[in-house]
Amino acid sequence: MGAVLVLLTGILPFEESLEHIDFNTLGVLVGMMLFVAVARRSGLFGFLAIKSAKLARGDPWRIMVFLMIITAVLSGFLDNVTTVLLIGPMTLMICRELRISPVPFFMTQIIASNIGGTATLIGDPPNIMIGSAANLSFVDFLLVDAPVIVIIMVATVIGFRFVYKKRLSADAESIQAVMAMDEDEAIVSKSLFVKSIVMIGLVAVGFSLHGVLHIESAVIALSAAAILMLIGRQNIDEVIDGVEWPTIGFFVGLFIVVGGMVATGVIDLFALFLVDATGGNLLMAVLLILLASAVISAIVDNIPFVATMIPVILTMGASGMDVEPLWWALSLGACLGGNGTLIGASANVVLSGISNREGYPITYLDFLKIGGPMMILSILISAIYLVLRFCV
Repeated sequence: MGAVLVLLTGILPFEESLEHIDFNTLGVLVGMMLFVAVARRSGLFGFLAIKSAKLARGDPWRIMVFLMIITAVLSGFLDNVTTVLLIGPMTLMICRELRISPVPFFMTQIIASNIGGTATLIGDPPNIMIGSAANLSFVDFLLVDAPVIVIIMVATVIGFRFVYKKRLSADAESIQAVMAMDEDEAIVSKSLFVKSIVMIGLVAVGFSLHGVLHIESAVIALSAAAILMLIGRQNIDEVIDGVEWPTIGFFVGLFIVVGGMVATGVIDLFALFLVDATGGNLLMAVLLILLASAVISAIVDNIPFVATMIPVILTMGASGMDVEPLWWALSLGACLGGNGTLIGASANVVLSGISNREGYPITYLDFLKIGGPMMILSILISAIYLVLRFCV
């Protein structure tokens, strides 16, 4: 509706509105959604969950940590909603065997998914948008965002140890039931299982080298999806149904709306306001964008905010300011801010919804008590990291 209003009011002509759509971002999203829609049919993710539980010897705390790590790593390569949808049901099954509440597990997985998604170019939609606009590669994100994300992840695990360690216990019979689970039974198709693992490795290599090869990240994602669909011999219509088309439509409309804001000068005014508010001081600008991104992203969806901030930072760069640190402040703030509240990120809503349906409610206040402090911790670590790396 917003995009239609922009066109009907004549703010942008139709042809010019198309120029504001970031087709590279859309290509990465569609490609990875198609890729995951095929890979999930192999049973790969159920296998990982059961295998982790057995490696942890059935100990609830170790299982929680293992699943957190798996969730964080997968979120670096898949979108967060897909990751929690894949890991959540398996977590519920394991918790039932252990006869314990899945709420602590779901909470840690939500936090881990938002943290892990921050580490890479394709882990969270805001990063895809930032990478495309700022011409940052997959390797750039690994070199800048990933190191601090590892630190944040370690700090988060330590934090959860104090929060949940004493609340997690299971009797010997329940632990034995988990150890008796067969991870191989989770594999639906052995052939597709192997092909998915190989393709995931190739996708990682492709994204790592796309900057060197001068190939758009969308080409990597869409090619990987097409190859996996072909060698996996999947029903194309069923796989295409796995794409979250409302999300893609949302992005198209959003890009046009932001294009209208650029055309009317709103973005330029906001950029000038930020430059004046910080006095052109890089340290102040980094901290302001990091904090504002985190707070706003905890309250509203981070995608519209990032879409608005991208042309702002580009305008600040055009004025002569060094904006490279600002891109990383925006990335860390917008992605990690999603842990602040229950509505801060889509993964939060999805996994809490699953928990509620299964009779284990996660209220807004319950989430805030855990997620809020964890978000503050991660933003504090990010601020120290950005200052030491770019402003000293």
